[in-house]
Amino acid sequence: MKGIILSGGTATRLFPLTATTSKQLLPIYDRQMIFYPLNTLIEAGIKDILIIVSPEHSGQYLNLLGSIFSQNKIRLQFKVQKIPRGLADAFIMGENFIGKENVTMILGDNIFEKNFSSEIKKFRSGGLIFAKKVRDPERFGVVKFDENHKAVEIVEKPKKWISDFAIPGLYVYDNRVIRAAKEVIPSERGELEITEIHNFFLEKGELQVSEFSQEWLDAGTFETLLEAGKIVKEKKLYEKFNPLINEAILKFNQELKILAKKRLI
Repeated sequence: MKGIILSGGTATRLFPLTATTSKQLLPIYDRQMIFYPLNTLIEAGIKDILIIVSPEHSGQYLNLLGSIFSQNKIRLQFKVQKIPRGLADAFIMGENFIGKENVTMILGDNIFEKNFSSEIKKFRSGGLIFAKKVRDPERFGVVKFDENHKAVEIVEKPKKWISDFAIPGLYVYDNRVIRAAKEVIPSERGELEITEIHNFFLEKGELQVSEFSQEWLDAGTFETLLEAGKIVKEKKLYEKFNPLINEAILKFNQELKILAKKRLI
């Protein structure tokens, strides 16, 4: 299993905070936002991870994550997305990285209370997405279930109500996702919609949809960014990071302190 974190975009809704840095590098309680999706992948045993970033912030990601994990068991690669073309474009950009393996992609601004390790580790083929009941489904891709609670329809930001179950930014696919992404026709927004990938596997009867009820934070506005920090603190999500991440941060911090002392001597 390979992992992809999509962490590009301009995040205009968070301007001026994003005038000097990427949204995913903004702090959520005691560390940058990007560590949370990274933790979701690492907890699932994924150690080969591609991080897709915007060109203006690529150096910041390399300085932060490249430095911290340079001597760690986690293997990070970075790729610059010059023009955001939609979520499905990540699979095209990551074609050589994915190769013949399965892949889990998570959006860089999605924070989850739930640990998805079991579901991801059990995955073998087809597609696996998740669903959570929300108050404002029109903001997301949504999935409609039949009377047997089987997924029958998936629509991106529907104008008419079809379901209260939103699809968060965590997707697991086998390597056919590359071919599926290449066949996606740009939407009216000019983007390669991830919904088309879901439907590719749904039409083949190979899409599994797993519901969950724990917190899901999409930190894309000032309100949700503030809320994310509060929930992380209140539910102590900052204590649930994989040891590989905590050890890497601690070791790098110690190295910085040693360097600082040497400069003072």
